[in-house]
Amino acid sequence: MTSTSIPLTPERRAKRAARLNYFSLFSSFSTLVCCALPSILVLLGLGTTVASLLSAAPWLVSLSRHKVWTFSIAGTLIAASFVVTYVTAPRLRNGEACASDDPTTCGEVSKLSRILLWVSALIWYGGFFVAYLLGPVLEWMDR
Repeated sequence: MTSTSIPLTPERRAKRAARLNYFSLFSSFSTLVCCALPSILVLLGLGTTVASLLSAAPWLVSLSRHKVWTFSIAGTLIAASFVVTYVTAPRLRNGEACASDDPTTCGEVSKLSRILLWVSALIWYGGFFVAYLLGPVLEWMDR
């Protein structure tokens, strides 16, 4: 049984890194929508807005019931994006894993990818704070 694998060309590597960054942004946005946004709206006294949102998108209830998985998967994807962006890509640029006969095989990670990565991380941290830390902080302040 032989295995035919497609070699990773520079274009495919770049597409793979871009897909990882976009998927990280999508998953971190889901943590914001499921857990952080409803909590902030209720905190601001906009409970009817949350009720309208949940009636329009009832899948948010099941997503928020599994917020541990949602935050874990999103955090893992964001961490993987950081590894690709800041560990793997510099090695490729420095020629450690690049073909020496083609200097264009190792392109620099685009500025847009880095911006998307940091926006994803900020959204994830904001959602994590509201979902897990804001409640205990507010209870501590009420004492």
